[in-house]
Amino acid sequence: MEFSVKSTAAGTSARAGLITTDHGQIETPIFMPVGTVGAVKAVHMSELRDDIGAQIILGNTYHLYLRPGMDIMRRAGGLHRFNSWRGPILTDSGGFQVFSLASQRKLSDEGVTFRSHIDGSKHLFTPERVVDIQRVIGSDIMMALDECTPGTADRSYARRSLSLTERWLRRGWEHFNTTEPLYGHRQAFFPIVQGCVYKDLREESARMVADLGAEGNAIGGLAVGEPTEVMYEMIEVVNDILPQDKPRYLMGVGKPENILEAIDRGVDMMDCVMPTRNGRNAMLFTRHGVMNMRNRKWADDFSPLQEDGPSVVDRVYSKAYLRHLFIAQELLAMQIASIHNLAFYLWLLKEARRHIIAGDFNVWKAQMVIDVQRRL
Repeated sequence: MEFSVKSTAAGTSARAGLITTDHGQIETPIFMPVGTVGAVKAVHMSELRDDIGAQIILGNTYHLYLRPGMDIMRRAGGLHRFNSWRGPILTDSGGFQVFSLASQRKLSDEGVTFRSHIDGSKHLFTPERVVDIQRVIGSDIMMALDECTPGTADRSYARRSLSLTERWLRRGWEHFNTTEPLYGHRQAFFPIVQGCVYKDLREESARMVADLGAEGNAIGGLAVGEPTEVMYEMIEVVNDILPQDKPRYLMGVGKPENILEAIDRGVDMMDCVMPTRNGRNAMLFTRHGVMNMRNRKWADDFSPLQEDGPSVVDRVYSKAYLRHLFIAQELLAMQIASIHNLAFYLWLLKEARRHIIAGDFNVWKAQMVIDVQRRL
């Protein structure tokens, strides 16, 4: 994987870059739609590519390991062939499930033992096994196994958690460097900075991650319960240490305004389930604000979802029609809303890149942060 910075925004840490993988190039800053089990919910691959403009999507190691399983994945020739997505893919290591499935896992120095949320069976994820699984999945970018600590964790817990994550990282990095890809394309390994909300722990983790010299680096353990301003502070602390010539991936963030603030602080890559999850629950994000499509006010509004919207669904379907579909519990409502939201997120980051290159990112971002938070 290769990365180059093409332009920077004066007065901020925002930058426009280019990532090159064997499955294609990615213009940064970039938002990555989440396809946990090999599919972005309610969206076809052709829609992701043609209507939404996605350049890279995500898969999840834990979920794909359980279903369809690695035997099927290997026989299919990896996730690219299995799900017919021809662009780059990034896979999470299962570290977020350490957080989200806390009642169903047990941590040890060896790794994390999960009890499957499907059938209750037990499975051990070690740092080495997580690399092996992601070799079978064949993602272009794989993540290190880590513990994602809650944003409200006390310092003692955060210290122990970071020490465990660091030991896992050393083992995972060594195993990655002594194994080979399975399908003829290169794979990159991203270590993850942890440390909760404690500046010195974040600094320690960022220094260790930077010293590895990996092809890119990730920032984890944010947007998990801590105040928003603390999240921004931790991004700044970490990005002051992570190398300038490697892409920085902020995991699991977030709302449009959070994304803009992260770009301002030097983040290149982001992902979140919010566009599709909120879309399935009738919330639309637009450049003018947020719409709840179940509200009575849209019942006889026959104007397009967004006349200047980036996706074909914005201009084809009216607000009244989409509200009707949600009230009628029609599945098409979730598809339209998901396409709209993802297209908006991709448009937002494309615009951020354009304004970074044009030299007016500061002015544009200040107004856009206000606009996207309005309730329409």
